[in-house]
Amino acid sequence: MGHTSGIGVLDKAVQVLRAAADRPIGLADLCTATGLPRATAHRLAVGLEVHGMLARDSAGRWCPGPLLGSLAAAAPDPLVAASADVLPRLRDRTGESVQVYRPDGMTRICIAVSDLTTGLRDTVPLGARLPMNAGSGAKVLTAWADPTVQRAVLSEATFTERTLAEVRRRGWAQSVAEREAGVASVSAPVRDLSGGVVAAVSVSGPVERIGRRPGIRWAGDLVEASEALTARL
Repeated sequence: MGHTSGIGVLDKAVQVLRAAADRPIGLADLCTATGLPRATAHRLAVGLEVHGMLARDSAGRWCPGPLLGSLAAAAPDPLVAASADVLPRLRDRTGESVQVYRPDGMTRICIAVSDLTTGLRDTVPLGARLPMNAGSGAKVLTAWADPTVQRAVLSEATFTERTLAEVRRRGWAQSVAEREAGVASVSAPVRDLSGGVVAAVSVSGPVERIGRRPGIRWAGDLVEASEALTARL
């Protein structure tokens, strides 16, 4: 159940929200997931639905409602805030563009960037969705993903399970002309308090400038930046 507030009805309502967040859920499964009596679970779910915190799908099951999305959009993102401090220093140290990617199923989303202002650079727009089947950021996120995601990615990836094992062993990944011709990159994992990998921080730029073994140049800086981001979460 996690933390309790001491306010019984609030804690039970949060139980219901958590259960519905995992997947669309009917009343019977809601009772099983929360351990609440049928009448209590139903009363709380309907009340949360009235306030827009739950909604119903076409099968009548409860799922997250529109108010939750609005609240989440308004909340500050601690990883984005941490990136604003860490990325410019990494950019200045490496002289290359830097990004932070967060996994989202079979894609990764660029949630923070710090680009060079002049010269030849590899620019990834903020909010861009990139595939998980190529690139150093994809390797990092896949290396620590759950087995189901790993299998799905590896079925289409330019890299193998052996590559992922090496990424886990050394703590960073590199790529040369995998995602885009002429572009090389290095990435390292960003972890949450429990040690789970929640993002990848990357340095990317032209192969002609970074070279074909970019990890030799930038892995130490990437790991240092990833540890700084982790410390701020």
